[in-house]
Amino acid sequence: MTIKVGDKLPQATFRVMTPEGPAPKTTDDLFKGRKVVFFAVPGAFTPTCHKNHLPGYLAKAGEIKAKGVDAILVTSTNDVFVLDAWAKATGASGIIEFLSDGNADFAKEIGLSMDGSGFGMGTRSRRYSMLVEDGEVKALNVEEAAGKADLSGAETMLSQL
Repeated sequence: MTIKVGDKLPQATFRVMTPEGPAPKTTDDLFKGRKVVFFAVPGAFTPTCHKNHLPGYLAKAGEIKAKGVDAILVTSTNDVFVLDAWAKATGASGIIEFLSDGNADFAKEIGLSMDGSGFGMGTRSRRYSMLVEDGEVKALNVEEAAGKADLSGAETMLSQL
């Protein structure tokens, strides 16, 4: 079943890069008591993700946070090392937090995984954005096509804050 507005996020553990190396962060660590803009991409460095989706959130980060948002988080099914490299390559380190869902466990749990094996990519996350307050989904925007970042982009999210 796909997650919907009003649902609580399930318990999950992501991997993040820290100065000491990879470390786990749970949904409670990331969302409990916080207002968070959370978006997902099928893959770091892939054309739509790298040239459109992430840059939109990076460009609008100040406006988003000015609306009372505590954090902007992005997740992908890439490993934590790839996401760390992506954060550095885009200049998003320290502005957006990158969460690895390497086995797509979270994407599967919320019903937003997709089969990218036809493209040699295995199980991936669908592209979406959500506004989460204290672990509860307040807004959810899921793209129908993986190559589009319109519904799930920063402009749409800003209009929902």
